Amino acid sequence: MTSHDDIMIEITPQVLLKAYSCGIFPMAESAADPALYWIEPQQRGILPLDEVHVPKRLARTVRGTPFVVRIDDNFEAIISGCAASKPGRRSTWINARIRTLYRELFELGYCHTVGVWRDDELVGGLYGLALGSAFFGESMFSTERDASKIALIHLVARLIAGDFTLLDTQFVTDHLRQFGTIEVDRGTFQETLEEALSKQGNFNALPRQVDGATALSIINDATARG
Repeated sequence: MTSHDDIMIEITPQVLLKAYSCGIFPMAESAADPALYWIEPQQRGILPLDEVHVPKRLARTVRGTPFVVRIDDNFEAIISGCAASKPGRRSTWINARIRTLYRELFELGYCHTVGVWRDDELVGGLYGLALGSAFFGESMFSTERDASKIALIHLVARLIAGDFTLLDTQFVTDHLRQFGTIEVDRGTFQETLEEALSKQGNFNALPRQVDGATALSIINDATARG
């Protein structure tokens, strides 16, 4: 169950970083709602980086995809993709204030994006926040099959290569569960987060573009060690 504070608050990038370090994050009720609210799930989704499962079909797609994966390229396009309506979801929690805050954090080097491109068209991607050796996944999208999954695979490989210890998915969905995402209680998450914040990950340990075979090799090696 999600803890929901219904008091309208003013959030700056600095306040937001502090909030993440305490295990909470902001959301809006909808794109049209100007208010932001603190969220602290009772049960938290995390994807253990040494236990990531890549389905065989997806692994073949990652190796042979015609898509190009780019890191920290065109933030506005990525967050617009995440905010766009789609079948079964007419509205989004990404409002104008969220866009501004994460744009500022992107410019400060805390927010990062993974974009999946077919030629000059963005077909999928994700964004999130890096703090210490924790990465907080915020949102993902795709307009072509497997595009968001490819983005996640490249994110995981980058986090492993950069010595990150925590990938926070906030919640657990069927989409994330297939990769090995698990649910932990608030106390366990706080302990894991505290440890992750005591270390420093390097989001740029890999080049800005790596191929799918390289990303899969990094994940497979980590799984074998784990």
